[in-house]
Amino acid sequence: MVEGGISKADKTEFTECWRTSWKTPYIMRLALSAGIGGLLFGYDTGVISGALLYIREDFKAVDKKTWLQETIVSMAVAGAIIGAAFGGWINDRFGRKISILVADFLFFVGATVMAVSPAPWMLIIGRILVGLGVGMASMTAPLYISEASPHRIRGALVSTNGLLITGGQFLSYLINLAFTQVHGTWRWMLGVAGIPALVQFVLMMSLPESPRWLYRKGKIDEARSILGKIYPDEEVEDEMQALNKSIEEEKAEEGSIGEGGMIEKLRKAWSNDVVRRGLYAGIAVQVAQQFVGINTVMYYSPTIIQFAGIASNQTALALSLVTSGLNAIGSIVSMCFVDRYGRRRLMIISMFGIICCLVVLAGVFYQASTTAPGISKIESAHFGANSTCSAYVQAPDASSWNCMTCLQKATDCAYCSNGDNRFAAGACVAATDILKGACKAESRTWYRKGCPSKVGFLAIILLGLYIIMYSPGMGTVPWIVNSEIYPLRYRGIGGGIAAVSNWTSNLIVSETFLTLTEALGSAGTFLLFAVFSFLGLLAIYFLVPETKGLQFEEVEKLLQNGYSPFIKNKQGSKDGDSS
Repeated sequence: MVEGGISKADKTEFTECWRTSWKTPYIMRLALSAGIGGLLFGYDTGVISGALLYIREDFKAVDKKTWLQETIVSMAVAGAIIGAAFGGWINDRFGRKISILVADFLFFVGATVMAVSPAPWMLIIGRILVGLGVGMASMTAPLYISEASPHRIRGALVSTNGLLITGGQFLSYLINLAFTQVHGTWRWMLGVAGIPALVQFVLMMSLPESPRWLYRKGKIDEARSILGKIYPDEEVEDEMQALNKSIEEEKAEEGSIGEGGMIEKLRKAWSNDVVRRGLYAGIAVQVAQQFVGINTVMYYSPTIIQFAGIASNQTALALSLVTSGLNAIGSIVSMCFVDRYGRRRLMIISMFGIICCLVVLAGVFYQASTTAPGISKIESAHFGANSTCSAYVQAPDASSWNCMTCLQKATDCAYCSNGDNRFAAGACVAATDILKGACKAESRTWYRKGCPSKVGFLAIILLGLYIIMYSPGMGTVPWIVNSEIYPLRYRGIGGGIAAVSNWTSNLIVSETFLTLTEALGSAGTFLLFAVFSFLGLLAIYFLVPETKGLQFEEVEKLLQNGYSPFIKNKQGSKDGDSS
């Protein structure tokens, strides 16, 4: 998961960034203060994966109703869609700084509401509020950094926002693990997000508005004053002239689209052949990014690890650190290779790896399911006459049941492992706190999501490989493609449409994952994602051109007559085959 754009930056730019920031610390203060929005973005999208384990324990309705678990997770995504839409309007009307402050307010209130929630419905309200903040931060933080940075190190500074997003996700897993033994568990996990929101709010109060926004609003002297703190004195006037030229061109581009509401602008964009073909590519990569199932891993990774037979919440959270850590590292790898090997090639290689991982992962879960320990009538009656799960007692084919059958047949069934050997036949019992305590009191293991499995560790390894294949390619490149694929005058509209398609796909996947695992099993669900990934690979191959090293005018010309992967480009090689 990974929502938000990462700007390109090469090694030279990072070196220059360090040198410039050392000379002018104010620049780094601006970037890091705004970048806390990216940290919050990553934290609030990642923290729910661990918190959900303990929310299920405190609220029995959540534990028994899959749709309620999915709603608690996905409402942040729903809020982000709305937040991103309104965030654009707030950015233009009131400025980038105000937009960040509003996002911080939403983060803080949302975190507080979740921390004190007495019921699931209040948790959902808190998640929506946090989602609104995520949506606003996802577009405002990189925009503010970009507009308040020296042009020669802009890419490097904006890239820090992307790193802070994945860093925030990694931090959320660390925080989850830290609070597993603390009274209140999930309340602390969700509530601690209010602290960085408060810190950023205080920091941003002392920072200026974006000089570009001020200049566009006619506040030229204020813009010059801020640029004077960012650039050496001899460069300020040159920057003012460049800013004036850029804004005049921007206004001219907007004028070429014409007046009218958003619907009219969308109609004009879609009727333009180049924009429409750009949207085919831009939307394809954004939808593919989500339908490979990445946010099932980022939002539900501890639960998936429990599917693989790891019953302990603490162990599941600790192992989940691997996925978030690899995701953060992948962001750095992408920045190193995307300009060397190209966007199209990285995405195709990434998709091949993702498909292989998903197919093998489905095989591992299928093997774990078919070899799950059986159910013993003696073991099931071990804890008393009324301890056995009623669905097992009433089943006409109970003799064929195994652990996985027990867990899937009814939400009020649980599995207690055999006392002598956890891989031997165990007990299918009622899922109550009393029986859970009795099971653990005899040093047995209590299972609610997965079963004891000798191949479960392979699922964890494959999740790590999946992230390694996803993050450097499909994790970051779709955002870069969408920053390059549209003509300048339509870039805002095209990028907005593609971003909405990304968030909407994210919502669909996160809202249906647990339901799919109940209907198809873990193996069937990951196999389904493999099929979606294959369709995404085909879409990328046939619809997405290589934009590496091309000017915007060259990309426009490439799309003018329709793109085909079988037509050779101007270098004389098939598109995507050149390095």
